[in-house]
Amino acid sequence: MTGYPNLFSPLRIGTMRLRNRVMMPPHGSAIGNLWGSEADAERNIAYWKARAEAGVAWIDGVSGHIRNRFIPGFEPTGIGAEYTGYYRLPFFVERVQQFADTMHAAGATVSAQMTMQGGVPHAPSPTLSNPVTNVVPHVLNRDEIRWFVDEYRYSAERAQQARLDGIEMHLNHDDMLEWFLSPLTNHRTDEYGGSPENRARFAVEALTAVRDVVGTRMTVGVRLNLREEVPGGYDVGGGREIAQYLESTGLIDFVHLVVGSPWGNPSYIQPHFYDPGQWAALAGEIKRSLRIPVVHTGRINGPDVAERVLADGHADVVGMARAHIADPEILVKAREGRTDDIRPCVGGNDCISRRYVEGLPFGCAVNPHAAKEIDGVRPRADVAKRLLVVGGGPAGMELAALTAEAGHDVAIWEAGDRLGGQLRIAVNAPTYDQFARYLDWQTRRLDRLGVDVRLGTSANAENVLAEQADVVAVATGATVRTPAIPGADTAANIRDVLTGAATVEGRVLVVAQDDHMPPLAVADHVSERGHQVTVVYATPGPAPLLGRYIAGGILGRLGERDVEFRFMEEVTEIAGDAVAVRNVYSGRAGKLTGFDSVVLACGGISDSALYEQLRERREQVHVLGDAYAPRRLVFATRQAYALAQLI
Repeated sequence: MTGYPNLFSPLRIGTMRLRNRVMMPPHGSAIGNLWGSEADAERNIAYWKARAEAGVAWIDGVSGHIRNRFIPGFEPTGIGAEYTGYYRLPFFVERVQQFADTMHAAGATVSAQMTMQGGVPHAPSPTLSNPVTNVVPHVLNRDEIRWFVDEYRYSAERAQQARLDGIEMHLNHDDMLEWFLSPLTNHRTDEYGGSPENRARFAVEALTAVRDVVGTRMTVGVRLNLREEVPGGYDVGGGREIAQYLESTGLIDFVHLVVGSPWGNPSYIQPHFYDPGQWAALAGEIKRSLRIPVVHTGRINGPDVAERVLADGHADVVGMARAHIADPEILVKAREGRTDDIRPCVGGNDCISRRYVEGLPFGCAVNPHAAKEIDGVRPRADVAKRLLVVGGGPAGMELAALTAEAGHDVAIWEAGDRLGGQLRIAVNAPTYDQFARYLDWQTRRLDRLGVDVRLGTSANAENVLAEQADVVAVATGATVRTPAIPGADTAANIRDVLTGAATVEGRVLVVAQDDHMPPLAVADHVSERGHQVTVVYATPGPAPLLGRYIAGGILGRLGERDVEFRFMEEVTEIAGDAVAVRNVYSGRAGKLTGFDSVVLACGGISDSALYEQLRERREQVHVLGDAYAPRRLVFATRQAYALAQLI
């Protein structure tokens, strides 16, 4: 295994024999639904199976909420709020046996988590775990604690019946058990509070109940925050103390160390604002104090990062989730030395945000086939067609690649001198290097497939018609949107600022009329260059479509540079060094002064003129991407995938 001797070395953890050092931690709740219909479960299993067949050693893929308890009529809320619990489902054993048997046949070991996530509504004390959630929990009494211990015992029985290899107890990310471990949230004065051993008592009782059932026939471990992110929580030293104490009980075979909270900077699903493997050395600090194996998950986004973490002794196993969403064959390609062929994860977190923020189906921005594995590999076309794609942005590039892979004769006309569209502009913002890698990967993919890429080629109705392609796809993107604000024509726009075509001076005001990342990205870009920045939003808060798993990272970066935010204010005029604003709710007018530059981050307007001209003059013409409606990368690639199925 040239280049990756540690990554591809076998290991034994408890009863589990791992063929390499890669675990896929739980993340499948948005990908199909193991607990839904048979069709939902088959989709979920097919997703994991594809990764197991490509070499993943350990599938920690069964997200298992235990049964909850509360008074009649109480309604738990928030992500992770459950009533019955998955282990109590009448088909739990049958469904998980199907899952486990499939993964075993593919050569992987399988474990399930046991979670009571979100503290909904239970906690050791009537305290809050973070400054952005203000729902005060119910305080558990001793009888309720004993009830939950019995529920962990019952869940372990079901896990064993389901032919699982291991159980991972969830002691992190606002789980009920973490709240007992934490000095921030545990202020009890009885035997479950005070000393670290007392705070760990509930977790130890639950682990003891699990061990009483499974004995040494299953592997048992814990997933633990190696530190807490809120002042008053435990630090790395506290994480080490907890891990050492749990190891000393003899109840666990491994510790899975992670960082992050469900809301903050970082979140526990870290986006691209952080370095790959950024917290591995902290995991290593704890690992060196333990005898049992350590798993570490945290922005390990490629085989090189994984190998480095293992070689440096920071972990025995690495957890890799989003890297495998982006490319299920990442380990195959690494083993064969084809790392340039690995489709890079961009770390934009649409894979989690679409489902839990926007209520949309699961989607990966760079791999539109993710969660569609059950459909199989698309067969080559019976009849090859000539396809002309007008526009070489993300939508056009993905469509061209997909159709070329199906055997069609494909050409791209791109008016600019490089492929990538607006994403090629966005990569100039700080921390967007993974997006640049993705575009480079797509360019290599098109070249390998023999797509006829013609740069510097402007399209009009006449030259497109003269091409006589069987199918035309118009992916001409969007033009800059300049809002109807007096004086807006004197302001710079985000595209020109990011490319350097426009310069800013002194104090900068950003007019934000975009619900996602661009206003924050340009504020990051400008403030990094030493400018004092103010961002004005008409919404009650910043970027309402970002979601809690990504917002904290960028807001933390901007907060470190004293970027100022103003909310609920609509800019009504730009005049010299001042802008007039109006409170969108009260209507009260005001004025902001002392600015040297104004930047518009106001989205785009679809450039669909060519499509409208062509659809009147020929058949088999389609529009996609921003040319239909300006959206994000994930929308562009999913539209390309859907259209490719029709060609």
